[in-house]
Amino acid sequence: MNLVTPAKSSLVERATSAVREHIASRGLKVGDPLPSEGTFAAEIGVSRPVMREAFGALAALKMIDVANGRRARVGAIDGSVMASAIGHAIDTAQVKLGDVWEVRRTLELRTAELAARNRSETQAEAILRAAHDLAIGRDEHAVTAADTAFHQTIALASGNPLFFQIVRSFEEMMALAIPKAWTARRTEAERAESLALHREVAQAIAARDGERARDAMDRHFDRAVGDAFST
Repeated sequence: MNLVTPAKSSLVERATSAVREHIASRGLKVGDPLPSEGTFAAEIGVSRPVMREAFGALAALKMIDVANGRRARVGAIDGSVMASAIGHAIDTAQVKLGDVWEVRRTLELRTAELAARNRSETQAEAILRAAHDLAIGRDEHAVTAADTAFHQTIALASGNPLFFQIVRSFEEMMALAIPKAWTARRTEAERAESLALHREVAQAIAARDGERARDAMDRHFDRAVGDAFST
């Protein structure tokens, strides 16, 4: 087993902090190039292997983008990092699935309300289309894709990019919960009710009615929570 000594760990932490400070102090933006590992190593006073580990750690967190054959660049925010943390927390029983669901519910009521205020015409059409695709989905994959697109597009339409990334971080959980929830809807009436709530959310957002959008999303989650945890 390759163990990292405390001294080396401290050096790597110092190196990662130096890269982050370099980005912040110079006001760098997504896609801007960074100095090489060698340049950073010389400036900070650490070895190249330590700097390589620091770059690797930052790349894993999506803070920098490291690709073969070109200089490292400032990375873009990526919900997959939060998704990994949430998945780990669930797998190790630090949080329960119901805890995550409650957080998601709180966020999505607000994103529906904001989307009604801030959405573009294109986004309104995409949300309506996702609700329609959900209604005509003929298999598990199509239904999951449409439901995921529905919620992520609403989050994007909220105008707050952090909401979008957080909702994206639930994608892995949704891939498991959505089929389970639809399987729990055993009758045509139950499925029709869920589809109607999706349509109502979409139509309220298209009509710029934030109160109605929030209320419909709340009722959707009332139903969805029962479906997700009943089997």
